[in-house]
Amino acid sequence: MLKIDNLSVHYGGIHALQGINLEVADGKIVTLIGANGAGKSTTLKAIVGLVKASSGSVSWNGETLSGRPVKDIVQKGVVLVPEGRRIFPNLTVDENLSLGAYARNDKAEIAADREKVFGLFPRLKERMKQKGGTLSGGEQQMLAVARALMTRPALLMMDEPSLGLAPLIVKMIFDIVRQINKTGTTVLLVEQNAKAALEVADYAYVLETGRITLQGPGKELLADDKVRSAYLGEAAQGRP
Repeated sequence: MLKIDNLSVHYGGIHALQGINLEVADGKIVTLIGANGAGKSTTLKAIVGLVKASSGSVSWNGETLSGRPVKDIVQKGVVLVPEGRRIFPNLTVDENLSLGAYARNDKAEIAADREKVFGLFPRLKERMKQKGGTLSGGEQQMLAVARALMTRPALLMMDEPSLGLAPLIVKMIFDIVRQINKTGTTVLLVEQNAKAALEVADYAYVLETGRITLQGPGKELLADDKVRSAYLGEAAQGRP
């Protein structure tokens, strides 16, 4: 289980996270929704050590992650797919995947995991020798997820995986999230597409200006009037 206890983060004079508490149970999909600037990405970055917490703690299966180097956190199975994909554009698809497995030495298992990844993302197999920067936006997102899977994560965190993608690709990405979770991988998902995120989530948190203001099972929040009004837009308005 991932546990965040009273976590605060400052950027200079900005109090980006204000003492949040959050749990991600093993084997579940948990989503964190909220407007731009609410602190969603900061939460993920604090978990993996990319930003330093001002106070509070982050633990994984009872072991403190706070203050540890990013590489140590990754080796413990806590992995982030960053917003904006952040693939290596001048490296091939195959080279990007190999870098995902940089901390592993089990060559046979790495090869097996590569084939599993290609099973999830057949397009990547077709483009193995193609440079990442020449892929479409959707294909780059597939590659970012596939690269993370090559680490064999126990907890896969995804930051805005649907951002800027066509609806058909968005549906495919969320289908993949479900498939990844069914294999036993725990998922923490940050998304502005609140409807899609809440539909897939076992549990959800609403983050507003650095504070968690609402939480509950994903389908309950999907039916919540405040959530529908604030995050689901016109499609949710006027419903009984």
